[in-house]
Amino acid sequence: MKIAPERVVSIHYTLTNDAGDQLDSSAGGEPLSYLHGSHGLIPGLESELDGRVAGDQFKATILPAEAYGEVNPSLIQEVPLDALAGIENLQVGMQLQSQSPDGRVQMLVVDEIGAESATLNANHALAGMVLHFEVEVAEVREATAEELDHGHAH
Repeated sequence: MKIAPERVVSIHYTLTNDAGDQLDSSAGGEPLSYLHGSHGLIPGLESELDGRVAGDQFKATILPAEAYGEVNPSLIQEVPLDALAGIENLQVGMQLQSQSPDGRVQMLVVDEIGAESATLNANHALAGMVLHFEVEVAEVREATAEELDHGHAH
C-alpha cells in the first residue's frame, strides 16, 4: 500500500544537522506514526514520503522553508531581568511559557543572560536549520474513521 492522504504511516528515522550531529531518532524505540496529509510532519518530509511503501529506506535533506522556517528576528526579544524576577535559577537554555493578552501560549528559550536583561527566543529550536533524515517506512495502513475524525493516528 502506497503512502497517500488519509493513511496512517509509521516510520523509523534519524535526524541530523549539517554538522552530522544527531538531533533525534526513533532507533531502539517505537516508530513515529502519523496521519498522512494532516500536517503531522514537517511539509518537506511528508512530501518525501508521498507514494512510498512499507520497507522503503531513503535519505532526505529538508531546507528550512519546508521544515520549521527561517529564524524570525521579531521572535527574539530582550527582556529586563526584573520582568523575570519570579523565575528561580534562570539559566541559558531554560524553557519558559508566556501567555499573550489573547490567551495564546508561547514557548520561549533563554538564549542569553546579561547584567540587566535576558534574550528570549520564541523561534522553534530547529528554525533556520537544514535537516537531514534517514528514514525507513515501517508500516502503511488505512486510517480508521476515528483517526480521520480526530486528525491524527491512534
